[in-house]
Amino acid sequence: MPDWNYPTAIKFGNGRIAELPQLCQQLNMHCPLIVTDPGLAHFSFIKKIEQSLPSASIFFDIKANPNGENIIAGIAAFKQGKHDGIIAVGGGSALDAGKAIALMVGQTLPIWEFEDVGDNWLKVDSQKIAPVIAVPTTAGTGSEVGRASVIVDESSHSKKIIFHPDMLPKQVILDPELTQALPASLTAATGMDAFVHNFEAFCAPGYHPMAEGIALQGMKLIKDWLPIAYRDGRNLEARGNMLTASTMGATAFQKGLGACHALAHPLGALYDKHHGLLNAVLLPYVVTTNAQAIEDKLQIICQFLNIEQTSSDSQASYCQLFLSWLLAFRKELDIPATLADIGIHTDDTIAREHAIAELAIAELAYDDPSAAGNPIRLTIEQYQRLFQYAINGESDI
Repeated sequence: MPDWNYPTAIKFGNGRIAELPQLCQQLNMHCPLIVTDPGLAHFSFIKKIEQSLPSASIFFDIKANPNGENIIAGIAAFKQGKHDGIIAVGGGSALDAGKAIALMVGQTLPIWEFEDVGDNWLKVDSQKIAPVIAVPTTAGTGSEVGRASVIVDESSHSKKIIFHPDMLPKQVILDPELTQALPASLTAATGMDAFVHNFEAFCAPGYHPMAEGIALQGMKLIKDWLPIAYRDGRNLEARGNMLTASTMGATAFQKGLGACHALAHPLGALYDKHHGLLNAVLLPYVVTTNAQAIEDKLQIICQFLNIEQTSSDSQASYCQLFLSWLLAFRKELDIPATLADIGIHTDDTIAREHAIAELAIAELAYDDPSAAGNPIRLTIEQYQRLFQYAINGESDI
């Protein structure tokens, strides 16, 4: 079974979770805190992990979109148990929370001081960051190879990216067997999240051929294997390829993300919806909005993914060709077509309670760090229209 060392040390293969105690020893991690989410806390493999590490304890007070209070509670659990490292097990919420807790256990400043803005990361006392072993159980965020965590700031109802280079986990275990229990709906949503990571990274402006090569192959793996994993969750080959594609997406998006993530972040913070599902719903509307700026990119994607023209669409642009495939792909995975289908409207109780109007969400998207990677620098008004398109199922095409 392969060991990879890019961008960090990765052990890939079925059953490799059994190597966890040895990895803890190598990192001088004698009393780790296992950070996971409530949905996984009582799974048998979590119990086996805990039993293999007699000094470990479990923390699972984490929301689907982890917030500052979750991180504070995790820090308290870490200190109370006199732990010396973090084992983050789960999807993006557990991995992001675990990395943020590891960052914060030795800091004196509040977490928001380390938002990924300017040189804020230099404020961190890097000598006091606890080591992290990351064990993803979904194939979506790729947070296991990321140097940041996305955490909800409850005071502003916004997601903030907390960054430091040393937040990158010291060791990753990609064990396809741990993903077999993932329900079909979450397999689809997390898999589409990974696709969006690769897609937006490839389309982001700038010169980064390494990231683009990784992103193309990541999209190809997802196109070929996500439908299989969705239909047959016990297929370990499909699960393994999806784990790989997820890791590739997070490696590639060092080049940048885009409007899909810029809008998904505030929507996730306000409505507490699954991040991957939001990206899956938003992507066609973002592609439409960016169409003129990414036609050349879409040509490469269509050719590499073998998305071929038929006699009925021989005159179609590559954008139309890609959108036709994307909509069919989403339908195959039972992804909802609009934000309204998942309960997001501009005039509902949640929006009124938080005084978050349609324009305010557009403003949050405009200010989101991911917006800088979009092929077009969208205005607040364009984000407002994009939000409306995604609610109503409308587009410019």
